[in-house]
Amino acid sequence: MSTFFVVLFHTGGDSVGRIKGSKNRKWSVEEKLRIINRHLDEHQPMRQIAQEEQISCGMLSHWVSRYLEGGITALAKRPGNPYAATQNRHLSEEDRLRLIIAKQEVEIARLKKGYFVKGVGANKEYVTGKEKTMKSSRL
Repeated sequence: MSTFFVVLFHTGGDSVGRIKGSKNRKWSVEEKLRIINRHLDEHQPMRQIAQEEQISCGMLSHWVSRYLEGGITALAKRPGNPYAATQNRHLSEEDRLRLIIAKQEVEIARLKKGYFVKGVGANKEYVTGKEKTMKSSRL
């Protein structure tokens, strides 16, 4: 027997959601621009557009503000984790070492607070020296 959980976004009384564990929808720049133009050019309310397109009002507002600040290029997908760049072979040696140093500085600051990492990935925990869990990424 399988159980489905749904992640809900509240958009003015109605809820928009997806099945928990399913992938987030990927929006192309063209799709984002079409939706943004409905608000800017056709003067439709964000709440109405969000309900019809099944997205959250916050996401739509974020797209509009990014578009107004940076144009179409601001709607393109942005790179993720900056530390993942240490694996990028196109970096110069100097840039790669700077990223490693920045990552180590974050680690040192965390250790000074008395936490250390136990486990990896979804099983990662931040544990104090007394073996008492203070923070956990596990639910």
